[in-house]
Amino acid sequence: MLRSLLPDLTPLRRSPDFRRLYTGFTLSNVGSQMAVVAVGLQVYDQTGSTAAVGVVGLFALVPLVAFGLYGGSLADHHDRRLVGLAATLVALAASLTAAAQAWLDSTSTWLLYAIVAVWSGATAVSSPARTSIYPRLLPPTLMPAVNALGVVAMNTALTAGPLLAGVLIDVGGYRTAYTVDAVLTLAAVHSLWRLHPVPPDDPGDDQQRARRAGLRSVVDGLAFLRTAPNVRMTFVADIAAMLLAQPRVLFPAAGAVILGGGATTVGALYAAAAGGGILAMLFSGRLGGVRRQGLAIMVSVAGWGIGIAGLGFALLGAGGVLTREQALAAALGAMAFAGAADSVSAVFRTTILQTAAPDRMRGRLQGIFIVVVAGGPRLGELLGGSVAEYLGEGWTAVAGGAACLFAVGVLSLRQPGFLRYDARHPTP
Repeated sequence: MLRSLLPDLTPLRRSPDFRRLYTGFTLSNVGSQMAVVAVGLQVYDQTGSTAAVGVVGLFALVPLVAFGLYGGSLADHHDRRLVGLAATLVALAASLTAAAQAWLDSTSTWLLYAIVAVWSGATAVSSPARTSIYPRLLPPTLMPAVNALGVVAMNTALTAGPLLAGVLIDVGGYRTAYTVDAVLTLAAVHSLWRLHPVPPDDPGDDQQRARRAGLRSVVDGLAFLRTAPNVRMTFVADIAAMLLAQPRVLFPAAGAVILGGGATTVGALYAAAAGGGILAMLFSGRLGGVRRQGLAIMVSVAGWGIGIAGLGFALLGAGGVLTREQALAAALGAMAFAGAADSVSAVFRTTILQTAAPDRMRGRLQGIFIVVVAGGPRLGELLGGSVAEYLGEGWTAVAGGAACLFAVGVLSLRQPGFLRYDARHPTP
């Protein structure tokens, strides 16, 4: 019984290629999260401005959106191994440049912005190429296990990366953190270098593929979603959750004013969501047997909304019906619950994308997935920050969670076929 609940490690045992990719990019993602923390701190040290730190997000988001769409097109028309390898080498160059500027004691904030833009664009190209390789290495029945392992790796990186960054920066400065990031990126390069070629399924010479891998190809990928209601709903459901109930913008006020504890509380709220995701995936063994994956996504998105509403009630109760310590414990529990629900949703959203979409479209759809995952939370933070000016942080979280639940209900009524989606017969 316990064995069936634990994560399914079959993908790691069955495919040496997947095992190398998984290990390489897990290590690389830890380094990337270290670099994210280091860049933000270095920009603040140089400028003393929180607004300048916010500009880092802009330089990361714009290339991620642009190159996420185009990178998906490249993955559908060229050898996915070569696309991923070339992009990862560019990311390595960005990491080495970051280390070099730190060792040379550079004070150029604009150089840091440029490094972030290059790194973000490279990641946007490599990610759809790498993710669309997995269905070529393992059978569809193992995709839930593959994606559960992926969620564990990402949440581990989101937890370990910032913690390691803090230690390394305190001990050896920014140069140490950036150098370790570059070394860890080599693991991702090695995993792709060892991989066999993964050309597109469709025939055609390189010149024809190069012509197709352009704006028209991106438009074709977007047009495909009009005829693929199940795949489209995986994007819409995530947008509903991240746009209507994105709590991160509320964390600074929670730490500084409502719950107390300052940066420690803010960090704990972030870590609680990642920790909840890790805990959920530690008992993910049964996910591979779930047939109604569309229904599972909608239930998970509803769980996210409930968790965010719970955060709001904890903030509203702080200093009143709850002591600050009790409110903090409730807020952490709510974020852990939300993080667990989001992780389950991510597993099934990615699985439907990998199994229901035809191979010729997987790269482009993974590119769109990246845009949604990156852009939705940013827009959600903008919306949440604006609403909080009028409602306050607690009621904003409650309203966001309620809006998420309402959206789940509306979407379920409008797309009942998604609730009946059967993993045994995947259809886009």
